[in-house]
Amino acid sequence: MERERQDKPGEDEALQARRGRGADPGAAHGSNIGLKIGLTGGIGSGKSTVARMLVELGAVLVDTDAIARELTAPGGAAIPSLREAFGPQAVGADGALDRDWMRERVFKDPEAKGRLEAILHPMIGETAQQRALEAAPATVVFDVPLLVESGRWRARVDRVLVVDCREQTQVERVMARNGWPAQTVQRIIAQQATRAQRRAVADAVIDNDGLDLPALRAEVGRLWRRWHEDPAPPGGTPAAGAAP
Repeated sequence: MERERQDKPGEDEALQARRGRGADPGAAHGSNIGLKIGLTGGIGSGKSTVARMLVELGAVLVDTDAIARELTAPGGAAIPSLREAFGPQAVGADGALDRDWMRERVFKDPEAKGRLEAILHPMIGETAQQRALEAAPATVVFDVPLLVESGRWRARVDRVLVVDCREQTQVERVMARNGWPAQTVQRIIAQQATRAQRRAVADAVIDNDGLDLPALRAEVGRLWRRWHEDPAPPGGTPAAGAAP
């Protein structure tokens, strides 16, 4: 089920101010882009499936995970900085980031997680903004798993769409998809924003528990039509009539 919210008058004025003035430098350059949707959700929520459905409806997808993989592939722009920050063991024999090694490192060391993000996040943001500009004037969907955690993306987009489901559903889906043990999935979930934190920044939430693909596609289509009938103006101010 999809639920839409809007900001109540006087609620979270700091957030509204950030939306209006584009707190991130990249936001100022997005005025020629159509509606900018930030899409997020926990691992196994079905976010990537929703992203594909939005593309089917005409959106251009900017996938920040895909950008991160490009930056950390052999010869990627982030590799020299990662090698310098974490040592040669961070880079595999093929010249790419050793993702398994890095995953274990950041699980054990919050400081390492911060260093990794300090290297990758600015590069990801710059690349994402450039690709969005190239897509203008189409609607752009920024698929951002760490939208809440980064603290920057709310100001870059007009609307935030959260795909949500129960934690047990997340664990079951990722175990079936990736073959990971439950403990690994639970560790990843514990490092991500909570469901409540994601829902708190959402303009709409799709509850993706118990939905088959046709039902999910119908939910996405209804939201697409509503947001394009009453799109948010530049800067991310909620549409008239959308809930506080």
